[in-house]
Amino acid sequence: MDDTYLTLAGESESLYKEKGSKFLAFAYPVSDEDEIKERLEALRKKYYDARHHCYAYMLGKDQDQYRANDDGEPNHSAGDPILGQIRSHNLTNVLIVVVRYFGGTKLGVGGLITAYKSAAAEAIESNQIITEIVTLPIKFTFDYLDMNDVMRLIKDYDLTIKSQDFDNTCKMAIRVREANYEIVKEKLGDIGSVKIL
Repeated sequence: MDDTYLTLAGESESLYKEKGSKFLAFAYPVSDEDEIKERLEALRKKYYDARHHCYAYMLGKDQDQYRANDDGEPNHSAGDPILGQIRSHNLTNVLIVVVRYFGGTKLGVGGLITAYKSAAAEAIESNQIITEIVTLPIKFTFDYLDMNDVMRLIKDYDLTIKSQDFDNTCKMAIRVREANYEIVKEKLGDIGSVKIL
């Protein structure tokens, strides 16, 4: 089972100019639609005087959640070319926003498509494409006496601890690689006091 996907390592930006118009492109790794809304709002506040904030995003390992927005540009002249760049690099969990300052000369639909595509491509090129592993959450409780067994399992499978609370009954939240999810759940169940929540 393939539980990896390509995404961006961090934030990047680029500037593309065409006939006086400026296209500021911003690329971000994102994990959900709330994060996308926050990024868009922050850019709208910072570049409040720009004519257009066009964007596209792709979410999910299977690239099944996506959207392209032309923000007032002619239909399919801005959002789709941006989305096309995300697709052509086979990326997901990515948001690319291109902020346009109009320079006085109309570019026509063909010119707009080229400009938005080029701006998005440059933002991706100035970033780093990385391979991420799909992980799933498991929350569970266990008795303090079983701590060694739990910690050995976490070490053996290189699991990420998201939160932990140690008391008479211990609580833990971990992230497990999707390919190992069932076996880790089974092995946790083999530890006497573990209760998966």
